[in-house]
Amino acid sequence: MDPLDFLEPAELLNYFHTHKTEMSCMETPHSFLSQLRDHNLIPEDRYKKIIRMKSKNNLRRAVYDILDWLETKKSKYIRVFWRCVFKDVMMNQYPTLKQLHNGLMDGSYHFDSELPSRVESEESDERGSSKLSDREQKQTKSPKKKRKVRSDGDDEQPGPATEQSPGQRKKHKKIRYSSPKKGETKDIWTWPLYKTQLPVTCGKVEGTLRRERLAQGQECIVVDNRWFTPAEFEKFAGKESSRNWKLSIRCAGIPLGKLIKEGHLKAGIYKKRRKPAKQSRFPTSRSNTDEEDSEDEESPQEAEASTGEDTGEEEEEETEERVEPAEVSPDHGKRMFKVTCGALTGTLYKDRFGSGKCGKSIRTELSWMTPVEFVNVALNQSDASWRKEILYKGEPLSVLIEAKVLMIHSLLCKCKLCKPEPQDLENQKNDDECCICKTEREDKLVVCDSCPRSFHQDCHLPHIDDSIVRDDGQWLCTFCVFKANEGCRYPDKQKTEVVMSRQISQHMLECPYLLLCLCSADEEQIFSTNPVEYLESYSSIIKAPMWLEKIADKLQRKGYQTVGEFVSDVQLIFTNSATFNRNNPEYLGMGEQLKQLFEREFKKAFNIQD
Repeated sequence: MDPLDFLEPAELLNYFHTHKTEMSCMETPHSFLSQLRDHNLIPEDRYKKIIRMKSKNNLRRAVYDILDWLETKKSKYIRVFWRCVFKDVMMNQYPTLKQLHNGLMDGSYHFDSELPSRVESEESDERGSSKLSDREQKQTKSPKKKRKVRSDGDDEQPGPATEQSPGQRKKHKKIRYSSPKKGETKDIWTWPLYKTQLPVTCGKVEGTLRRERLAQGQECIVVDNRWFTPAEFEKFAGKESSRNWKLSIRCAGIPLGKLIKEGHLKAGIYKKRRKPAKQSRFPTSRSNTDEEDSEDEESPQEAEASTGEDTGEEEEEETEERVEPAEVSPDHGKRMFKVTCGALTGTLYKDRFGSGKCGKSIRTELSWMTPVEFVNVALNQSDASWRKEILYKGEPLSVLIEAKVLMIHSLLCKCKLCKPEPQDLENQKNDDECCICKTEREDKLVVCDSCPRSFHQDCHLPHIDDSIVRDDGQWLCTFCVFKANEGCRYPDKQKTEVVMSRQISQHMLECPYLLLCLCSADEEQIFSTNPVEYLESYSSIIKAPMWLEKIADKLQRKGYQTVGEFVSDVQLIFTNSATFNRNNPEYLGMGEQLKQLFEREFKKAFNIQD
C-alpha cells in the first residue's frame, strides 16, 4: 500500500499549504509544471503562459500562484498531486521534493495545531479574490489568433553550430510589467532557501551571490562559472560608470547597500588597486605582470547617498595585491549595442545576430536590417565591409567579434537566422517583444504594417479590438497614425493654457500618443506599475501615488475630461519621483529624462508656442 494512504487529505493539504513557497523556489521548474500538466492538475492556458516566462523572479511568483490556485480549486486532488511529484525521476531532479517526501514519510511534518489561525481582512480577501477572477477572465477571453501571428519558434535562440545546437535559445529578458508580490519578493533574503546565497542582478545581468564570500571580501558573485568581486560584477554588467556596487547590484530590486545596513548581509573590505596605464577596450586576456584594475569601494558618504541611509564606516587595509584570472570584457553581458555607420544609427541585438547577411539584427527607427543592409543604406555602397564600417563606441564591429562578444554563425548552421522559413523572414521585420511592456506574453503580438513595432492588444492605446485582429486589412499603430497626421493638425501656434482647458475627447490621438511615448521610453518599467506594491516605505513618503498603467487605464475608460487633467496626472509621476528619489541619483535621473521627453513631445503634439 502507498504510504500516502495512511495520511488524511486534511494533513496532506496542510502540508501542501505550508510548503508552497519552497516548491515555488525550485530552479527551472519546467519539468515540475509539465508533470502537473500531464496529470491534468493545471489548466493548459496557464501552463503555456508560465512555461514561456524568462524572469526567474516572475517565474517563481507564477509557480506560487499556480500552487495557490491548486490549493483553492483542486484541493480534492491533493493526494494525486503528491503522488505525481513524488515520482523518483521528479525527486532526483528536484531535491526540494525529496526533502518534502522524507518529511512526510518520517512524520517530521507540522500540522494545523502548530500554526496560528489564518485571518484575512474583508478588504484583503475582496482584493485577492477580485484579482484572481480578473486574471482568469482575461486568460479565458484572450484570443489565440492574432493579426500576423508570430511563429511559435520565437523561443529559439540562434547560435553558431560550434557553440550550440539549432533550436536552443538562451533566456535573457525579464518580464518587467508585473509588480513583486507583497510579503514574498521583498523578503527573499530571509527565506531558508537563500541562507547561503542570493540571486542578484546588475542592469540586465543576473548572478548568484555567496554570502560568506561577501563577508570575507572575496570574489562572491558567480555568473556562468565565472567568479567576480562586486565591483567586477558591476563592470561586467556594463555599470562601471556608477562606481557604486552597493547601489547598482540588487536583490529583488533592493540595493545591496540597504541589505548590508539592515544587517541582512555582511560585507568584507574590498581594497582599492591601481589603475593600469593603458587598457584595451575589449580585453580577452592579460599576463600576470599587468597592473591590477582599480576596484573601488565607495566611501561611507557615497554608500549613504546610494541608499538614503548611513551604511557604516569601512576602513581600507593595505594588503598584498593578488594576481587575478583573465579579465572578461564587460560587453559580454550585454544584449544590445548602440551602433553607427556614417550618419545612420541603430541598435544591434545579440540574439538576432547571425552574420553579415543572416539575421536582421540591427533595429533603426524605421526598420530591422542585417549588417550588410545597414551599411548599404548608410553609405550607399554594396561592396563595403560591414565589420569595419559599423562602429560600436568608436571601434569597428570586428573588435566585438574578435573578443567573442559577438559570434558569427557557422556556414553549416541551420538555425532560423541562417536557414529561415518564409514565416521566419516575415517575423524578423518586426520586434520580438511588445513595444510597451517589453515582454513576450503567451498572447501573440500584433504587428504594425508601417513600422517595426509590435504590441499586445491590451498594451496599445487604444486597445486593439478583436475585430481588427481578424481583419486582413492594414493596421497602423498610434505612433504611425500620429506621424501621418502630424503636419495637418495645428497649422498655427497654440497656447499652453488654451490646450490644457480643451476637452480630451477632441484629442484622443495626441494624449494616447504621449502616454505610449513614455511607456516605450521606460525601458526598466520603473514608472509603469504601482510603486506601493514593491517599495515598502513609499506610502509613508508619497501620499498620492501615480503610475503609467493607471493613467493608461483612465484614458481607455475615458476617465479624463480635459487635457489638463491628463497632464496633471503625468506630472504627478515626475513630482513623486523627484521627492522619493532625492537621495538616489540613478532613479532621479530616469525620472528627469522621462519628464524632459514628455515636455518635448507635448509641445510637438500640440504645436505649443514657447
